[in-house]
Amino acid sequence: MPVTPETLTRHELCGLDIEVVEAANPDLVGIEGRVVEETENTLVVESGDRARTVPKRGATFEFALPDGHVLVEGNRLVARPARRTETAGGSIWH
Repeated sequence: MPVTPETLTRHELCGLDIEVVEAANPDLVGIEGRVVEETENTLVVESGDRARTVPKRGATFEFALPDGHVLVEGNRLVARPARRTETAGGSIWH
């Protein structure tokens, strides 16, 4: 199944390019790079020689997909990665 806005929650996020476009902590806005690790509540974004941990809750992410970009509310990603990819239903991304 290809990664699309509709199927993003059913896929592994590690390896995808990402940018933080909104966050409860304004210092996190603008962080961009590649997702290298995912936990239940955070994404680790690596850019150059630096890796930063970004909480999913309270943030909005822009993922670069093969067919364009998609905005995702981080609250919708809060779950253990294995559980999220097994049970994620329909998509309401914008």
